[in-house]
Amino acid sequence: MGQRLSLPLPPATEIEDLNMCPPKLHFVYPSIYALIRQIPPGYVSTYGRIGRILGCTPRTVGFALAGLPAGSDVPWQRIINRQGRVSPRTDGDGNLLQRDLLEAEGLQFDRFGRIDLEQFGWEFQRQE
Repeated sequence: MGQRLSLPLPPATEIEDLNMCPPKLHFVYPSIYALIRQIPPGYVSTYGRIGRILGCTPRTVGFALAGLPAGSDVPWQRIINRQGRVSPRTDGDGNLLQRDLLEAEGLQFDRFGRIDLEQFGWEFQRQE
């Protein structure tokens, strides 16, 4: 098992808005948010990579992001799927907004709608 990172807690409002997932998973949401905040503009990571670092599933990362309150400072748009694509959403045009936000940060999509993870994938630093 990989080494876990020690991360600061997010604002209390995000901790209180954890109604998208069973209570036993709420403990990891603050760590997910803190890790995602480390990704600078122009870079991305994947649901799976965040999950592997924190010891949870990619789906848990997705639930955590879906549960973010409006106006959150967590750059949710920087999390994409393992294929380098924006995952489709069932709630309307969220995937179009995500792509627009990423392009505004300078990320480029290929003709298949993928971001090059080798070039734009963020490498997290281990905290000892």
